[in-house]
Amino acid sequence: MILSDRTIIKMLEDKTLTVSPLEIEQIQPASVDVRLGDTFSVVEDSSNGIITLESEIKYKTIKTDTYVILPGQFVLATTMEYFELPDDLTAFVEGRSSLGRMGLFIQNAGWVDPGFKGEITLELFNANRCAIELKAGRRVGQLVFAKMDERAINPYNGKYQGQMGATGSRVYMDKEIR
Repeated sequence: MILSDRTIIKMLEDKTLTVSPLEIEQIQPASVDVRLGDTFSVVEDSSNGIITLESEIKYKTIKTDTYVILPGQFVLATTMEYFELPDDLTAFVEGRSSLGRMGLFIQNAGWVDPGFKGEITLELFNANRCAIELKAGRRVGQLVFAKMDERAINPYNGKYQGQMGATGSRVYMDKEIR
């Protein structure tokens, strides 16, 4: 079940859901708008030009209120908001259509697990032929919350728990199932 604005407000008041900082205008009929934070990370060039899944990836991270994303550039960013989801709530991350129409694709894995705590890292890609100026504090997407039928047996407590800022891939920490 997708949560309504009424339920989101009640959960925020009851402190069973945390979204901070939050302006009441961010609460939409079936979602909460997320704003762009001030941390951006790009993958550093490697000597052989190859990224592997087994090695830690190096990132150059900057903190700024304005970031110009070049045509064809990929950059990690963060939400301004910090989230704490209860063990029976999940969320979908959706980019804003208005920005997509400019050629700016905003995504993350698209999913926030129950029990997650932290800022959400966004993956930004400029598919336009022009550079796009990004400003911290601007609405870039929304979180759509869905109530689960039961509390998760194993709520999220993974390698991104508590993340702050534009957090790079930690895929090298995976324990593969064989």
